[in-house]
Amino acid sequence: MGKKWGIYMVIAVAALGLLLLVEYSKPKKINWFPSYVAQHKIPYGTYVLNDLIHKKLGDSVVPVYTPPFEFLMQNDSVQGTYFFVNNSVNFGEAELDALLDWVSKGNKVFIASEGFEPQLLDTLNLEQISFYNGNDLNPVYHHRLVNKHLGRAQASFDKEYYTQVFNEVDTVNTVVLGEVFNDESLKNDPKINVVRQPFGKGQIILSLFPKAFTNYFILKDDNRAYTAGLLSYLKQGGRVYLDHHHKSGKSFYTSPMYIFLNTKEFKWAYYLVLIGTLFYVIFEGKRKQRAIPVVTPLTNQTLAFTRTIANMYFENKQQKELVEHKVAYFLEYIRTRLHLPTLDRDETFYRNLAARSNNSVDDVKNLFSLIDRLTKQQKVSDAELGHLNKRIEEFKAKIDGKH
Repeated sequence: MGKKWGIYMVIAVAALGLLLLVEYSKPKKINWFPSYVAQHKIPYGTYVLNDLIHKKLGDSVVPVYTPPFEFLMQNDSVQGTYFFVNNSVNFGEAELDALLDWVSKGNKVFIASEGFEPQLLDTLNLEQISFYNGNDLNPVYHHRLVNKHLGRAQASFDKEYYTQVFNEVDTVNTVVLGEVFNDESLKNDPKINVVRQPFGKGQIILSLFPKAFTNYFILKDDNRAYTAGLLSYLKQGGRVYLDHHHKSGKSFYTSPMYIFLNTKEFKWAYYLVLIGTLFYVIFEGKRKQRAIPVVTPLTNQTLAFTRTIANMYFENKQQKELVEHKVAYFLEYIRTRLHLPTLDRDETFYRNLAARSNNSVDDVKNLFSLIDRLTKQQKVSDAELGHLNKRIEEFKAKIDGKH
């Protein structure tokens, strides 16, 4: 029995080694994830785009890694073109309003995305739909620019089963920059996928074909002319602010496991360690396993303790101390929940806190005015303590969307 068991083990180990060898020898799969990250050299990364823009525009390109709302709030004097490219760019109401206000002052925004939020489409009187290529299992879409000064640059793309187009266009205010068609016989009846509209003193350019800025598209055939034609619309007085925040992929990886799993040698060494551990558990751990006694976890007495301390303060008429503890806990809540420093309470702090907490700026100012007044008082009444607690709870409720 022991001899047969040894033979079986040798056969199993040999089969496992052969399987690992076959897997190790397989070519690395291409990562088609649409990350749109400037550091990524995968097909749908934007490493080539980032390199081209910096070479063509030089020092006028400014990388932006913070959200547009925060960037524009902290830099009121910036002027130029804000460039976004991702498979999906959604700003949210507050951020979109800030961006449109910046555009209306004479700036330009260029957004390349496979879809736009309804608020932006309604503002520009646009509507988008999906454009399918019939029953063709290997569809090819032909994209072209309509500007004759750009040579009516055209490029073909065969990696999408359908594409997005604008269904309704306000021809009075909208200039068509790009079109797409799915058959050469239909090139005289194309669909619109790139438009430009004036907005206030500025301009907004929308493209429903963000893959035109990816590594795969730019390096394939003669597609570079099409991408270069789109990038020519970035040229304007001022700088070009290149967004690195609205991206589907990560610009860097914080987990050390990424290094192991992304390198073939490390990955298989890691797998071998796991397999060796499994064998150890099966043949060694089984004989040494002991019953583990059930240990009842300690009861969490935090809430009862907190109530006891609060009652002690209240019964001893120490409302002033309760106010100080309440304010300290509230400031810690802002720092940990909303990620805002509370050391400097200036106008910028009030605006950022209001934006992140769904409260108005006036409500925030009134709350902190009440806090400052009560903390400076020598004595605090029960009514004032109750009023402070009510105002803080109302403030938190709006963050959780309960009001």
